[in-house]
Amino acid sequence: MGKIIRIGTRESELALWQAKTVQSKLEDLGCDTILVPITSTGDQILDKPLYELGVTGIFTKTLDIALLKGQIDIAVHSMKDVPTQLPKGIVQAAVLERADTEDILVHKGIDFLSSDSENITIATGSLRRKAQWLHRYPHHSVVDLRGNVNTRLLKLIENDWQGAVFAKAGLQRIKLLPKDALDLDWMVPAPAQGAMMVVTTNSDDYCKEALSKINHTATEVETQIEREFLRTLEGGCTAPIGAIAKLQDQSVYFKGCLFSLDGKEKIEVEKTIPEKEISGFGQRCANEVLDSGGNILMQHIRDENSAVH
Repeated sequence: MGKIIRIGTRESELALWQAKTVQSKLEDLGCDTILVPITSTGDQILDKPLYELGVTGIFTKTLDIALLKGQIDIAVHSMKDVPTQLPKGIVQAAVLERADTEDILVHKGIDFLSSDSENITIATGSLRRKAQWLHRYPHHSVVDLRGNVNTRLLKLIENDWQGAVFAKAGLQRIKLLPKDALDLDWMVPAPAQGAMMVVTTNSDDYCKEALSKINHTATEVETQIEREFLRTLEGGCTAPIGAIAKLQDQSVYFKGCLFSLDGKEKIEVEKTIPEKEISGFGQRCANEVLDSGGNILMQHIRDENSAVH
């Protein structure tokens, strides 16, 4: 008889959906589980943009502490929220099959996209989304939008904004995706967007063994490349960095980008290689960006962030 696996999760509707998905998969394997909701720092501080808080992993830190203290056995995260460097003693134990990776625009009518009006306001709490939007629509204004998915949708209704950008997967999972939402197929997603990561402690062999059975190998490989690209650029959540990798027909396609904070500068890499050559692929793509002016751009971003703090 195995132990009861205590599943740590944030308390938002989306986080609970993710945790219950993992719970269901583990219970299908015969494991006993219980959910342990925990309020994260990122959920508590809603009056500042993420990048102004000056930390990476703000949504995962509280769960990591609970894990290391032995209050929970595993934690379920949106993988794009997880820092590329996990805390000492914590390991990635499973990555679930990825949902849609796209960003979408939830809007009040899209006529404004074809107009030259400067009285257009789009909301997002993401530097990556903001930079890419301003790169495409430099005459628009972008305002900060924080909170869980439900809160952000409500704020869009309450404010005089034309639209807000969301991850498609998040709205799909909790059945809040509007039928007229616009797919932003030109926007490069966050590294690991649409994927869920489950972590445990390195010493917990029981949980590592159980979680290995629900790991999705293709998603694990794709997200590893994307996060390697992010880690090499040293972006965390303080730089506008996008990355997407796709395994297809024994090859891997990759597209990655780095933008200036105002969206005016863009450095992009796009290539396809044989699957057998993927070792270090994300790092090589990041180095290509850095050698193409990314080093200078990242320094400018660090300087601008330092000025904010």
